[in-house]
Amino acid sequence: MTQHSLHGGDPSVLRRLNAAAVLRALRDGGECTLSELAGRVGLSRPTTEGVLGELIDRSLAAEDAPRPGAAPGRPARRYRFRAEAGHALGIGIDAHRVRLVLADLAGEVVGGHRAGLDVQAPPSERISAVRAAVRACLAATGVQRRSLRAVAAGTPGVVAPDGTVTSCTVVPGWEGLHLARELGRSFSCPVLVENDANLAALAERWRGAARDVDDVVCVHAGLHTGTGALIGGRLHRGRWGAAGEIGMLPEMGLRDTAATLVTGAAVPPEEAATALARPPSAGGEAFDRAGRVLEAAERGTPEAAAVVERLAARMARGVAAMALALDPEVIVVGGPLVGAGGLLVSELRRQVEPLCLSPVRIEASGLGDESVALGAVRLALDRIDEDLFRVDRRADPAGFDLSESGEVCQV
Repeated sequence: MTQHSLHGGDPSVLRRLNAAAVLRALRDGGECTLSELAGRVGLSRPTTEGVLGELIDRSLAAEDAPRPGAAPGRPARRYRFRAEAGHALGIGIDAHRVRLVLADLAGEVVGGHRAGLDVQAPPSERISAVRAAVRACLAATGVQRRSLRAVAAGTPGVVAPDGTVTSCTVVPGWEGLHLARELGRSFSCPVLVENDANLAALAERWRGAARDVDDVVCVHAGLHTGTGALIGGRLHRGRWGAAGEIGMLPEMGLRDTAATLVTGAAVPPEEAATALARPPSAGGEAFDRAGRVLEAAERGTPEAAAVVERLAARMARGVAAMALALDPEVIVVGGPLVGAGGLLVSELRRQVEPLCLSPVRIEASGLGDESVALGAVRLALDRIDEDLFRVDRRADPAGFDLSESGEVCQV
């Protein structure tokens, strides 16, 4: 960015542009001297020094001690972005568990927490359990609630733009719940809610198998299999948040994924009968049984391997449909039922590729059960960035006052 590009007729706009440019360069470029920072943004040293003073006053920047062994003479002052000045919280909620990931403003994970949930609990009890998990996570890391700058949560189902779960067959009582508002009672910062497969897609592009890839489809295999998509590096949600929900069509083969593994395997008759009788939202038990089938398949048990092969054949139509519709560079297969490099991924690769008209990579996720919460962190960080670098408002981007705290309901 050149100094010329920062010129404007309104001095307040120019000041905000300068502050945003310096803050971004300091965050993305790492520790540097005043001269180095001025060179990065194309500003004079006095202007850069003035902006740095504002950022330091607002706890977003700090002056570090000189490096040892520097050249003779007075050492140059060095500055850094204060990533510890605030935090983003990501929450993954499904039928039987909650997973939390806490990161600083640079995206470095500083803590996390997981807890089980009662599958049949009503929404009020489930949300109370999530709040308890948040308290435990913050207590374990020593992070104050007022340090949270944004919170994002992922959940199965269709999520409307306002954070209402408009459709959900996995979590009992979840449909129709304004989840963003309910969770927001516990925080003074923005609270966002998104579909779990969409967040998994964000996580894969940020830290996973699709790192820096712009066109991505994420296949999230759990009780059912959901899909999320990035087009041109941006999350594609659709008008009402229902993009990628092709699993609603039974012929796509993406529903009842865990139950298909269980009922198709050579399990004791009483266990198979139980699996068939229980609803798909049975959660932990279904995952445990499905996990045993997958483990047996990985060990080379022929019967279990045949079950996984049949499941992949069933899923291939839905996965190929997404590939044909969006022509992505990579399809990442993840979720609770997928281990890195697992047999299910290999079988999907073998059965999906012949159905596609153009080459597409199919990769296994390496993020494990953290993908949704990690994607939620990324979404929360993006929301924080909107505040940090916004210039079309009265408040200076450097005025991101991290000492503020609001009244917070912690019921």
